[in-house]
Amino acid sequence: MAEQSNISQAKKTAVLFSVQTPGVSDQENASSLIELRRLVKTMGLQVVATLTQRRPKPDTATILGAGKLKELAGYTGGTGIVEGFRRKAEDNASDDPDDDSPAPRLDESGGARSSDGPGVRADFVIYDGEITTKQLQNLEQATGVEVLDRTGVILEIFSRHAKSREALIQVEIAKLTYLAPRLRASRMGADRQGGSIGSKGAGETAHELDKRRIRDRISELKARLVEIHAEQDRRRGRRRENFQVALVGYTNAGKSSLMRQLTGSDVLVEDKLFATLDTRVKALQPETFPPVLVSDTVGFIKKLPHDLVASFQSTLDEALAASLLLFTVDASDPDFRSQLAVTQAVLKDIGGEKIPGWLLLNKIDKLTSAELEALQHEFPDAILICAHNPEHIATLRNKILQLFEANTIQTTMLIPYDKGHLLGQLRTKASIMNESYGETGTEVTFKTFPETLAWLQRMLV
Repeated sequence: MAEQSNISQAKKTAVLFSVQTPGVSDQENASSLIELRRLVKTMGLQVVATLTQRRPKPDTATILGAGKLKELAGYTGGTGIVEGFRRKAEDNASDDPDDDSPAPRLDESGGARSSDGPGVRADFVIYDGEITTKQLQNLEQATGVEVLDRTGVILEIFSRHAKSREALIQVEIAKLTYLAPRLRASRMGADRQGGSIGSKGAGETAHELDKRRIRDRISELKARLVEIHAEQDRRRGRRRENFQVALVGYTNAGKSSLMRQLTGSDVLVEDKLFATLDTRVKALQPETFPPVLVSDTVGFIKKLPHDLVASFQSTLDEALAASLLLFTVDASDPDFRSQLAVTQAVLKDIGGEKIPGWLLLNKIDKLTSAELEALQHEFPDAILICAHNPEHIATLRNKILQLFEANTIQTTMLIPYDKGHLLGQLRTKASIMNESYGETGTEVTFKTFPETLAWLQRMLV
C-alpha cells in the first residue's frame, strides 16, 4: 500500500491561501478556508497564516499575482519569483488592482495576527482548490517548499485513516491517480511520491517507467476491488430481507456516535474529519422485531475529489440499499445548511434521492434555547437529538421501529401438534406475543408481515 507522507514524521507548519473569484461570496470563501484549516489540523499540521486574494480567475501559471506570490513566499523563505514567468507576473500585477491588497492573516487559533511580518516559517503551502501540474511546479519554485492542494490534503487524511483491506485499496487507487501527473512536476514531494509507487527513491526511476508502474498497480488494485465488491454484493443480498437504516452526512457530524449508541458497537468515535472510512453494519440493539440493521457510512465534504467518490462507490451502495436514510448534521456548526446540501447532492448523483429520509439535527446540547427554538421553526419535521443523551436515542429508536412496524399484522392462529415444526420457523419470522397449549395444538398470538402470514396459512392447509 502507499506509504504515508513525511508530513506525519514531525509537527510542522503550513500557510493556507485561496483565490476569491467573482460569484463567490466572502462567507463562502471564509467557510471553505475554515474547513480547509480543520482538514490541515487533522493531517497534523499547524496553520500559521492564511492569505486570500481577489482575482477574476486564478493565474494559469502561479494562481496568485506577483505581489501576493511574494507575500506568500515570505512565510516560507522562498524568492517569490518563477523563472520564465517574471514578465507575465508583472503584467498580471499591473492589470489587477487587488493583486497587492491586504489579505486576512490568521494565527493557529483562527484569530487575526497583529504583526506585519510572518514571524515563523511555514514548511508547507496549501491551496484551497485544485492545482495543475504547471502551477504546482511554479509555486514550489517560488516558495521553496512542498505545495499541496485541497485534494492532496484529503487524500493524505484518507490514507492515514483507512483500516480495512477495501478502504486501503480504494485510497491507494485514488492517490495513485492523483499523483500520476504530478510525478515530474513536484520536486519537493518527490520522496513521498516515489515511495507511493514502490520505487527505490527519488530520481532512481525514469518518469515513463514510473507512469507504467502506476498504471500496472492501479489495474492490479482494481482487480482486487472487483473481488471484494462481489463478496459485498453477496452480503447485501443476504441482508435484503431485513430493514436497513443508513447514517449519512457530513464528516464529523456525529454519525459514529449515533451508530455506537443505536447498536452497542465499538465503532471509532473521534473528533476528527474522516475518522470513519469503513462501512459498518450492525443490528439495532436491543434486538427488535422486525430486525433492523444500521450502517455507518463515510462522511462527505465540499469539493470531495471525484476519483475518491468513485473509489468509495461500495460505501455509497450501502446507502442505496437502505430502507431509510438518516441525514445527520452538526446543528452547532453555522455552516450545516450547506453541508446538508452537499450530502443531498452526492446522494442524488448516485440515485438515492428516492429513498425515504429523516433529518437529524445532532449536537443540540451545544445550542442555546433561542437557537433550538429557531431550528424547530425552520425545520419542523427534523428530529433534534444529542447522540450522548440516552433519552434522545431511545426516542429515535422507537420512531424507527414504529416506521417499520406500520406494515405488521397481529393475529392469533392454532398450529396443530403434527405441524409443530412450523412454530420453530415462525419464531424466526415473527414476534411471538403469547403461546398457549390446547388439546389439538398450540395457539399462538404473534405479530408479523403479511407475506409471513400468507406463508403460514398455506403451510397449514
